[in-house]
Amino acid sequence: MIVAAGQFAVTPDWRTNAQTCVALMAQAAARQASLLVLPEALLARDDADPHLSVKSAQTLDGGFLSLLRTESQRNALTTVLTVHVPSTEGRAVNSLVVLRAGEVIAQYAKLHLYDAFNMQESARVDAGCDIPPLIEVEGMKVGLMTCYDLRFPELALSLALQGAELLVLPAAWVRGPLKEQHWATLLSARALDTTCYIVAAGECGNKNIGQSRVVDPQGVTVAAAAEAPQLIFAEVTPERVVQTREKLPVLRNRRFAVPHLL
Repeated sequence: MIVAAGQFAVTPDWRTNAQTCVALMAQAAARQASLLVLPEALLARDDADPHLSVKSAQTLDGGFLSLLRTESQRNALTTVLTVHVPSTEGRAVNSLVVLRAGEVIAQYAKLHLYDAFNMQESARVDAGCDIPPLIEVEGMKVGLMTCYDLRFPELALSLALQGAELLVLPAAWVRGPLKEQHWATLLSARALDTTCYIVAAGECGNKNIGQSRVVDPQGVTVAAAAEAPQLIFAEVTPERVVQTREKLPVLRNRRFAVPHLL
């Protein structure tokens, strides 16, 4: 099947961002993609206000996702992204949502909050408590992850042991010394840990690196973007996963159980 990852610079206006997402969905569908991954925290972003994403939080039936659901009704595309959903006063949940046929078919509250590199996502965001579900796209089992989750191999491994053949990762990977190297290395490492494909979409702009990638089960990058807005495509096959797992049976050779995440 054809998969796509779209990256753009999120603006302070949710309507503008929604229209950008709609345009990327239409482009991906026109190229016969079955799966589109968009970046993390797409409602609003402002370099001068690090809390705008939370301040702009909307419910799943709010205006932002309503526009995306309308576009989703027009095609067979499965679209993955994250938005902030209000929880308590002044706080929100960083929620990954999966859209198909105009409906939210799955959701996942981000487990690992970005309390690192002098940032503290947990100051305004509530962490999730549950391992995300698997979904199925064109017969392939897909595991769900969000941004900082990439640094925690237990989650990716847990999804692979449940049967995932492909992992998706909406992200807003913050710029900084060696951060681009971390991103590339961790994507390849998680692909090799799990012998899964990874489709990762990174928000671009002044503070985030972009660099969306599709990585195959042997850790090879098969499609990549740079720092500018872009929509990338790649073909993924279950046969590649099977072939890799026959040659590199790390899931079968494991001697340790995956520890409970929480």
